[in-house]
Amino acid sequence: MATMRTFILGTAAGLMAASGAHAADLPIKAKAVEYVKICTPYGAGFFYIPGTDTCMKIGGYLRVDTTFNGGIQGTPAWSGDAGQHNRYFDYFSARARMLLSVDTRTQTEYGVVRTFGSGRFTFSTLGNNTFNPNSINGSLPVAGSQLLDTPGGGATTIQFLFIQFAGFTFGQSASAYASPWQGYPGNITDFLLGGENTDTGVNNIQYTAQFGNGVSASIGLDDPTVWDRTAVYNLSLPLNATFNTGNAYAGVHAPDVVGNIRIDQAWGLFQISAAAHEVSGSYNTLNALGAPAGAVGLPGAAPTAASELSGHPDTSWGGAAMAALQIKNIPTGAGDDIKMDASYAKGATKYVVSSASTSPSFAMFGSSSAPGAYQSIGFGATTDAVYLPVAAGGDGSLHLTEAFGVRGAFNHNWDPYWSSSLFGSYVGVRYDGAAKAFMCANYTTPGKAVSADYICNPDFNLSQLGVITRWTPVKNLTFSAEFMWVHLDQKFQGTAVLAASAPKPSARYEFSDQDTFHLQLRAQRNF
Repeated sequence: MATMRTFILGTAAGLMAASGAHAADLPIKAKAVEYVKICTPYGAGFFYIPGTDTCMKIGGYLRVDTTFNGGIQGTPAWSGDAGQHNRYFDYFSARARMLLSVDTRTQTEYGVVRTFGSGRFTFSTLGNNTFNPNSINGSLPVAGSQLLDTPGGGATTIQFLFIQFAGFTFGQSASAYASPWQGYPGNITDFLLGGENTDTGVNNIQYTAQFGNGVSASIGLDDPTVWDRTAVYNLSLPLNATFNTGNAYAGVHAPDVVGNIRIDQAWGLFQISAAAHEVSGSYNTLNALGAPAGAVGLPGAAPTAASELSGHPDTSWGGAAMAALQIKNIPTGAGDDIKMDASYAKGATKYVVSSASTSPSFAMFGSSSAPGAYQSIGFGATTDAVYLPVAAGGDGSLHLTEAFGVRGAFNHNWDPYWSSSLFGSYVGVRYDGAAKAFMCANYTTPGKAVSADYICNPDFNLSQLGVITRWTPVKNLTFSAEFMWVHLDQKFQGTAVLAASAPKPSARYEFSDQDTFHLQLRAQRNF
């Protein structure tokens, strides 16, 4: 038995030894490990995508805003329920947003090929600054009601999506017309007017040539549908109490042609820009009265069966020009600067009355001491053009609206942690004599029972003045507080009986300048 046990153990030991010897003779191939390499040519944060010669950077921010006495991201209370300050107006509104961006660069024989894209995840106060059931209705939604901002909801939007190659840019990018600071010379509100703002990009094709010593020039074709159009009014349709009617713009037939010449040097920046913009009306005969909120029917200025037979106004071309200036190294402190731009437009009002959203028209209410007046009212209609068809007694041509604006900021650093900016803007909108006559004839009806001192003038000005202070306790984390005042200088005089939007009553109102202000607080972490 002992002999058998010795034989078995010896055999097992021999087999294990032989197996080990054979294993030791086999070649062992280690698994390749690809390490992420830092990519230095394009600045901090770039790394090589493993196995390629393409560099990538992933970044973004997380931002939280609260605005008091205004809408999200610093919208002034200058229209709608906010402009009325009625019971539907929210005293504050909030927005939380995260942006993620991906930037890739590859060196080629033609230079750097770049792609860039960024998306935003946003949750805002439902309705922006109003919970009026006429504008927020879950069973029959209307445009702009932000119905995704409900528990567990939110909205996803795109900011930039473009390819750059050999001086060309294709996709959604900032217009070649815009200044580098867009609508933000020193502010955080999205609604500092006075010049163009394409900070979230416009679909375009553009080319930039570098001439050395900081001198460059760009030319581009922009899709005007989203960013570069306001409204065209057919004045055979009735103007409402705040001087608005349905938008009678035709379809887009041509892109906006834009360009700039720019100088970037140690002292600062200077840029001149120009744009050509097509203005076109739809038809002479359109639906006159839009369906009320929540009802089914044609909106105002919608086509009818008689529209095509009625003809249309001839297309006109308008345009805009801008000069922008940045002055660096001013003696008030390290990193301080001044940014400003001045703009003029004819038939291209969005290049002046521009925000991060659509161009606003204004309708604001206040108190009044005029005898018999319920309240005061001030308004301003933002248009590219107006026309009155021949059949309605007009000349049938488009009368282009003129606009001009200036905006700017002085930016000061108190120390590495605290900074402040003083900013402001001034905007004017003007209508020619024929347009004024058409508009006032449409608006001044016997039912308004205007006062003896009544004067109709659709021109208006808008002023803005603000200050912001920022605290950056650690790198890439900033807390901001911004206060802005807005003054509407309207040109109507006297009083009139107006059928104002509900819940305002049909009553006698005094035409008067109006003011509003708001406070915006922000916390932002960049990464």
